[in-house]
This record gives sequence, C-alpha cells and structure tokens, in this order.
Amino acid sequence: MTKSAPTYDLYGESAGKKPDFWLHCETIPSRSSLHGWEIRLHRHENFLQILYINAGSGDAIFAQERHAIRPRSVITVPPGLKHGFRFSKDIDGFVITVLASHLKSTPGDRSRFGQWLAKPQLTGLDMQDQDAAYVAQTLTRLGEEFSGRRSGRSDLLDAYLTSALQLTARICEGAESEVADENSRRMEVLSGLVQQYLRAHKPVAFYARELGISPAHLNRIVKTATGNSVRELIARKLTEEAKRELLFTLASVQEISYRLGFADSAYFSRFFLNRVGETPRTWRIAERTRLAV
Repeated sequence: MTKSAPTYDLYGESAGKKPDFWLHCETIPSRSSLHGWEIRLHRHENFLQILYINAGSGDAIFAQERHAIRPRSVITVPPGLKHGFRFSKDIDGFVITVLASHLKSTPGDRSRFGQWLAKPQLTGLDMQDQDAAYVAQTLTRLGEEFSGRRSGRSDLLDAYLTSALQLTARICEGAESEVADENSRRMEVLSGLVQQYLRAHKPVAFYARELGISPAHLNRIVKTATGNSVRELIARKLTEEAKRELLFTLASVQEISYRLGFADSAYFSRFFLNRVGETPRTWRIAERTRLAV
C-alpha cells in the first residue's frame, strides 16, 4: 500500500488546528538546505504555496508528474495537492505560504482566477516583458517586507500578493494561448505531411523531424488535439483511404494494397481486419450491398 503524504502548514512542522498566520515567507534555501535540498511529497490542507525561482534549477513533483524548474519562474501549488521539490544547491528565491481562505478568489471557485489557482502552475518570466519583470520585483519585495516587520506590513503584503498572483495568471494564460496557437499550426502542418507521405508509411520520428520537435512532444500535441497518438492518427487515415478505394474504385484488393504502400496484400488484409473487424473483400461486398438497397 502506498504511504500517504503527510500534511503540513509549513514543511516539516506539525500542522495545528488553527494556523496562527495568514501568510508566511522564507527563502527557499533556508528550509530545503536542512533536508538535503529535497522537499519530500506532502500536502498543505488549507494553504496555497507560491515559489519564486530567481536562480538555480531542480524538479517539481505534482502527484505523479515531474516538471523541470528553471530560473525566473513562478510555481503555484493549490491546497490539498501532493507535491514535492528537488533543488540544486545554487537555488535562490522565496517560498510563500498563504491561507487560501484569505484570497479574494479561492482555488476552485467559479471565477477564471479561481480555476487557475486550483491547478499547479509553472510560469516562466520573460524579464523583457514589463508584467513579468514586475512580478519578479513584487515577489522579491514581498519577501523583504515580510522579514522587515515595519508599519503597514500586512496591507502591503496583501497588495504585493494580489498583484503578483493576478499578473502571473495573466502571463500564464497568455503563454498557454500562444502554445495552443502554435500547436494548432503544427496540427495543420502535420495533416498536410500525413496526406503527402501516407503511402510511404513514414515513422513518427520523420514527422517530428519535419516539425522540428521531438517524437514525444509531437505525440503530446496530437493526443491533446485528437485523443490519439500519431501512429493511431496515421492508421486511421490509412483505413479511411482503404475504405474509399474499396468502395469507389474497381481495383482489386491486391492493387489497392500496393497503392497504399503495403508490401503485400496479405499484410494489408491483416491491417484492415484489425482496424475494421472484417477483411477488405467482406467489407467491400457488405458496403456495396448496403448502398445499393
């Protein structure tokens, strides 16, 4: 049985029934260095966490998914999510723990911001962008304000937190929109390539190379767009072409198999049987009979 992840207010400290803070901030090295630069899987039942990565690298683990940590980025972790981190020894930045109920939009509510907060997010900050630079400056300022304990501290912390989170969400959603647009373009190019090289039976690596991405990345894009792998996408297209040839031409099964790039008709028949559940000849007769009625 898998051991359940412990629940903390702050990592490594026993969670009290009523937390005595609404926001806590510390440098990432201050706590992670005490644990060999690794924060093991755990949860925060009532707290949202924000990590600002100024330098260094590592991995963020959300449930079973692992993501690379890069400098100049913001990580947000919703309450209740099992998560952990592995940091390089040169890591620099802040980790902010905030009581979720204190936020103006709570993670999971119906607002767009609440829906964004409800999922773990890794948002890169392009320091040439004014909003991104402001987020980095604001989170740094929040860390300094937290340790300073000067007058007006609570109000300023609230203002810094709100503006940094809202701008991070805006940056993240803009990046996701750009990625979605780029992936739509790639799907259009892939569709043309598949049509062009369908009968050549090119491997997935060929299409990925033509698009300038890895086969794994291409599979993720196609899976998101269609629910299928690249192989399945090509197999479906081949099946559609085979059906069209069988139904609307007088060519023999053997001739059609050669037209579609199969080495021999027996292999084509097995492919078609596995995809459709009938041999090409049986399917052709049944479909033509059905259409003639």
